[in-house]
Amino acid sequence: MAKITLNNIAHSYDGGANYALKPLSHAWHDGGAYALLGPSGCGKTTLLNVISGLLQPSEGQLFFDDVDVSALPTERRNIAQVFQFPVLYDTMTVAENLAFPLRNRRGTDKLAAADIQQRVQQAITLLGLEVLANRKARGLSADDKQKISLGRGLVRTDVNAILFDEPLTVIDPHLKWQLRTQLKQIHRQFGHTMIYVTHDQTEALTFADKVVVMLAGEVVQMGTPQELFDAPRHTFVGRFIGSPGMNILPCELQGAEAIIDGYAVALAREYPALAGVIELGIRPEFVRLAGTGGDTGAQSGEGLPVQIVGVEDVGRHRIARARLHSHTLDIIVPEHQPIPAQPRVVFDQSRICIYQNSQLVSWEDD
Repeated sequence: MAKITLNNIAHSYDGGANYALKPLSHAWHDGGAYALLGPSGCGKTTLLNVISGLLQPSEGQLFFDDVDVSALPTERRNIAQVFQFPVLYDTMTVAENLAFPLRNRRGTDKLAAADIQQRVQQAITLLGLEVLANRKARGLSADDKQKISLGRGLVRTDVNAILFDEPLTVIDPHLKWQLRTQLKQIHRQFGHTMIYVTHDQTEALTFADKVVVMLAGEVVQMGTPQELFDAPRHTFVGRFIGSPGMNILPCELQGAEAIIDGYAVALAREYPALAGVIELGIRPEFVRLAGTGGDTGAQSGEGLPVQIVGVEDVGRHRIARARLHSHTLDIIVPEHQPIPAQPRVVFDQSRICIYQNSQLVSWEDD
């Protein structure tokens, strides 16, 4: 395994100032499980291909531990990469496909036949491929082929890193949870450095110890799933993470209050005067529906008056879509709580985030 260090890495496909990946410096620790998360075109696959050696960066250096691998070809970086669509040999059996990257090694890296068989059997067991072990890859389902492709990355225990480029795209939804769980178990068991590219927040948050959120070629935040949920450092992260995402409302600050369309919302602290675009962020989980005309236990006049424009039942709870003047607001409502006839909303002030020009205003900024 290896610590992966990015030193001012950047890439432009046309050689100009139009960067698909803007300058980035960071260190990913040996044995960590990371996810690159963001919408299509944000630069996550570009970054993965720079790490793997499929793409030579326009600028910067890439280190595996203390070795500069920036100019090394893929085959000399000792990595395994699993692509979105499985790359297999159809005329080989499942077991032969898994053994191929091990049998192909030369010189001092060559493995004994018994070691190869042991690693192949281990991968077959981990991925539940026992019944298919002696079948040709041709004719297998897309799900099974991708499991074999995952296995080819996992049989190599000595790699610097295992890279996954949206590996579950072709997998049926009911199997995705199973494979994510297996990958997490494999990471815990073997301690591989793993980097996983996806646009699916569920995949990223359930797989990774640290999630790297990207937008327009930049890393806007890297943190644990809990950190991304509790304190998004950019309004994009707030909206992108969560189901539904964070409510972002334009406001004005007056000391320890945020003013939204003339209504005051109490804050947990007093803020200094801030220039630029000021916004209040609050997750739907921390918005309480109150009001009269329902058994809410609320006092009359508590909170901000809203109009409920729709309610979506998602099983464990409901999502109320509300309108606060010209703004929309999502509210998580417990399954059995009635919707009041004259609804109002109350924000948990300890969970409010204040943003200046889309960036989180932290407690240390003043």
